[in-house]
Amino acid sequence: MPPPPPYDGCHLIADLHGAKQLDDLAFVEKVLRAAAEAAEATLLNVTLHHFGPGMGVTGVALLAESHISIHTWPEHGYVALDMFLCGRSDTISRALAVVVEMMGAERVNETRHRRGYGAVAG
Repeated sequence: MPPPPPYDGCHLIADLHGAKQLDDLAFVEKVLRAAAEAAEATLLNVTLHHFGPGMGVTGVALLAESHISIHTWPEHGYVALDMFLCGRSDTISRALAVVVEMMGAERVNETRHRRGYGAVAG
């Protein structure tokens, strides 16, 4: 059996600190849509849940290329962001930059992992 074809994917996990508007459901949706556009991804659906006044938002942008998920804690100015893009690893940085800028994050910690067949460390 021949080996599977190479598969290019990048999984980015980021913690954003000092972010703003984290309790605004419409704003979080706007951010997810803008990130998908910056990633040149095909947006299939956005699903969000708001936990109540002053509380956070959790949600996912379902992409043909995978997903962007977000969880916010407005009381801490904190965002947990997860982006997995197959075939779009070159655009994931632009997607992250859009989220950071729109949410006004003061500090970002990120890790990236290559994913898929033939993925190598680095």
